[in-house]
Amino acid sequence: MIVRTLGAGAGGGLPQWNCGCRNCALARAGAIPEMTQSSVAVSPDGDRWIVLNASPDLRAQLAAAPPLHPRGLRDTPIAAVIVTNADVDHVAGLLTLREKTGFDLWATSGTRADLAANPIFGVLDPTLVIPRTIALHQPFEPLPGLQVTAYPVPGKVALYLEGAAPNTRMLGEQTIGLRIEAKDRVFHYIPGCAEVTDDLVAQLADADLLFFDGTVWRDDEMPASGTGAKTGARMGHIAMSGPSGSLARLAGLRALRRYIHVNNTNPALDPASAERTALRAAGWEIVQDQEEIRP
Repeated sequence: MIVRTLGAGAGGGLPQWNCGCRNCALARAGAIPEMTQSSVAVSPDGDRWIVLNASPDLRAQLAAAPPLHPRGLRDTPIAAVIVTNADVDHVAGLLTLREKTGFDLWATSGTRADLAANPIFGVLDPTLVIPRTIALHQPFEPLPGLQVTAYPVPGKVALYLEGAAPNTRMLGEQTIGLRIEAKDRVFHYIPGCAEVTDDLVAQLADADLLFFDGTVWRDDEMPASGTGAKTGARMGHIAMSGPSGSLARLAGLRALRRYIHVNNTNPALDPASAERTALRAAGWEIVQDQEEIRP
């Protein structure tokens, strides 16, 4: 199995267009790596690929990934796109894929309904972009030799679907994790998660490689930095640090562990920070754009 990170950042990427925080300033100065918004490509053989979440930066991400380039006049090695929720930073890139080349589009029935309710996604020709429904806990093969199983993780509906007081720890079709297996290797992909439950820890026990939600280091990171009013929990994302954070809750896993969907405010983005030192000491790293891993 080949896992290629197309983008590692949270919504807005790094640097975020309207942000002058320390991390964004460092990224603009070239002191820390820039990040596009989170998306991943997976292949069982390096020939055919699936894309996990279509970020708003997908066109540039594909241009920077030679294995995903066309091999003919009108062609793509991308056989399918799988979306884990209906967030803008996971579905907006679908609009980039509207130029009359076919692929399968996999999503839960709830996420499919959210996309169908927005007429802009009608630019995807349904005779070429074939909608496929993901059933939780039911394995499917988007490519021969690549088996995917979706499972629910705590989260919330997309921002544009929120009411006045959204449930940020819903468990159902609105936020899913993916277990991907090829040639006896197992990769789990969870770019959004509001809580690490005991059931989720058990689910991840077989992982050889884990990409997990790394949005914020501490829950009150955005209010404390003056960059926003929402906490990580209010956004539907668990913090890395703290007794209930992902570092502590996932400490017993045997998997190679990488954070993805990292917000521009997260101090662990700075390799010289105490937070990055603590993250590495716990056995984690932050994945980088266009990094390739073979678990």
